Amino acid sequence: MLAILIGLTIGILLPMQTSVNSRLRQVVGSPFVASFLSFTVGTIFLSLLLLLTGQSFGFDGSVIQEGPGWMWIGGLLGVLFLTGNILLFPRLGSVQTVIMPIFGQILMGLLIDHFGWFNSVEHPITVLRLFGVVLVLFGVIGTVALSDWLNRRRGKLVVSMETDTGNLNLWRLFGIFTGMMSATQTAINGYLGTVLESALKGALVSFVVGTLALLLILLVSRQPVPLGQLKGQPWWIWLGGIIGALFIGGNVLIVPIVGTGIAVIIVIVGLLCGSLLIDRFGWFGAKKNPVTGVQLVSLVVMVIGIVLIRLS
Repeated sequence: MLAILIGLTIGILLPMQTSVNSRLRQVVGSPFVASFLSFTVGTIFLSLLLLLTGQSFGFDGSVIQEGPGWMWIGGLLGVLFLTGNILLFPRLGSVQTVIMPIFGQILMGLLIDHFGWFNSVEHPITVLRLFGVVLVLFGVIGTVALSDWLNRRRGKLVVSMETDTGNLNLWRLFGIFTGMMSATQTAINGYLGTVLESALKGALVSFVVGTLALLLILLVSRQPVPLGQLKGQPWWIWLGGIIGALFIGGNVLIVPIVGTGIAVIIVIVGLLCGSLLIDRFGWFGAKKNPVTGVQLVSLVVMVIGIVLIRLS
């Protein structure tokens, strides 16, 4: 039960991070600069948590020598997922940018659990488990796509896409791929936290790798970091990195307990709940939108799906 609460909480926080980082991107003028600042803040936050909990920054050298090489690339996959969303949004629109990666996350999460990839505990796919997944997917579509369709009918939503229809399927496949990489990152970071015997250390390593990757991108592209433009901005503009750190750390904690597939699905439900809260109350400068009955029913359907998956 604790793992479910943690998963829902970090999922609810994730769209808040997106809203904060969107504001940060507007101020600094570059998604990569904003991401670099967010990752840097998250790295500092995790480092302070490590010090406050009395843990050391070091770990046994045998972990590097004997551990699989893939356990260090979680941060790179996080950067890939972030960059993928940046590329997808203007081409697919907001709805498909949410749905395609979610489909990829659920698919990869089930495969990882079924085959025990990345040293995960095997959870074979059963009929009940598949039915639960179908309910979750229906819930996602109802929460995002049906509400989008209703808003279009009411003339409240305008979506522009910067690509022709001939390339849409390729971008949709790319969206599914980025979602699969996100689920892979979840599994890898969960294993890393277990090997290092610390969820905080596992999350910190992932953030350091992501920060260094983004720094390299900025150096190669010669993009400056305009810190002067951040003066006078609201204090919450720095929360994105902290929320990201809590998100990664929470995943590191729950994956060994419930498995990658269930962890991904629980977080997705929390993510959609957080999105509805931001829309309802207009947090972090977002435009207020009423929560519809279709969205509430869809959330209930997703919860039923999670229960069926958990019981299978």
